[in-house]
Amino acid sequence: MPRPIRIATRALILRDDQLLLVNAYRDHKFDLWCAPGGGAEPHSALPDNLAREVFEETGLQVEVGAPALVNEFHAPDRDFHQVDIYFRCIPLGDLPSRWTDPEGIVTKRRYFSRVEMDAIQFKPDTLANAAWDTRVVSYDPLEPLVG
Repeated sequence: MPRPIRIATRALILRDDQLLLVNAYRDHKFDLWCAPGGGAEPHSALPDNLAREVFEETGLQVEVGAPALVNEFHAPDRDFHQVDIYFRCIPLGDLPSRWTDPEGIVTKRRYFSRVEMDAIQFKPDTLANAAWDTRVVSYDPLEPLVG
């Protein structure tokens, strides 16, 4: 029997026209950047899950706003399928200088300008468009999992 589809929430956090991203690979073994967030826990509202995950992964508290992007990742060979729901978020303060991800997964966090994103590897492919184009909610179907 296949595993159920996993639901995750992710944050689009713009500050001074820069997007906050994290590198969520232990020991820096893969240089892929993504929006902070993670798996949704049952019986907890998606915005509450997201606020918790952003705090764990960045040390930043946020106000969760409206959805901006729905993206699907899958790896059929590993029986993995995840639906990520991206919400626009407002940071409530600055990134703390002293911070550690309690799960030890996020190794780096920083803000990127739209131009800087051209020089890094990030997922999903539509991330930059979703972050800076506030006019629409996007759907990005079945993107292969990387890493």
